[in-house]
Amino acid sequence: MNNFDKKIDTFLDAFIDGNGYKTVIEGLQNTISIAVLGLLIGIVIGTVIAAVRVWPKYRTLPKVLNGICSVYVGFFRGTPMVVQLLVFYYVLMPIIGLRMPSVTVATWVFGLNSGAYISEIMRGGIQSVDGGQMEGGRSVGLSYTTTMMRIIIPQAVKNILPTMGNEFIALIKETSVVSFIGATDLYVAFNNIGSNSYEFMVPYLVMALIYIVLVLFISLLIKIMERSLRKSDRGR
Repeated sequence: MNNFDKKIDTFLDAFIDGNGYKTVIEGLQNTISIAVLGLLIGIVIGTVIAAVRVWPKYRTLPKVLNGICSVYVGFFRGTPMVVQLLVFYYVLMPIIGLRMPSVTVATWVFGLNSGAYISEIMRGGIQSVDGGQMEGGRSVGLSYTTTMMRIIIPQAVKNILPTMGNEFIALIKETSVVSFIGATDLYVAFNNIGSNSYEFMVPYLVMALIYIVLVLFISLLIKIMERSLRKSDRGR
């Protein structure tokens, strides 16, 4: 026990006196911002792709768009997140001559990756909505796009909310790989503390606790949103 107390003291010295808390705050901010912005980008991309993939394919344009979307989804679902980060940061960006901060690159890669998964989640949600909803919207003169955006998708969102929450939790946990392109996240912050103090047990334990707290907080928010949606449905 005394040995563990010494480890805690060593951690606190590096965390407070060694200004390790500043790196932790930066890492926490980056972790949350990458996950949140990545999810928002993914929702936009995923919704568009899902709408394209359920679009009736009577004409050439829907078929072509569906093919492009299938390739996109196949690439981002078929390769690891870390590979996507490395390819975008060290291969594509130098080729096109574009320079961006590593956190910005990570945010866009997370958004593109999330979009591929959310497209399948959203497609399942759209297909779970009764087909009569689309027929009803078209019968009153609404276009396919208007019916999809104003009638079908709002109902689909209620069905997919728990799964969307799981996707957000997955993004939070996957931010631990952004260090591969030089971005500072929770892992980098606590690894630096461990390297400076030559003691990794307590820093990694604290890092794990922070991830657990984040996941529990997100899960609580999702439950609250589900309850509010159920209450609104009962009130109608």
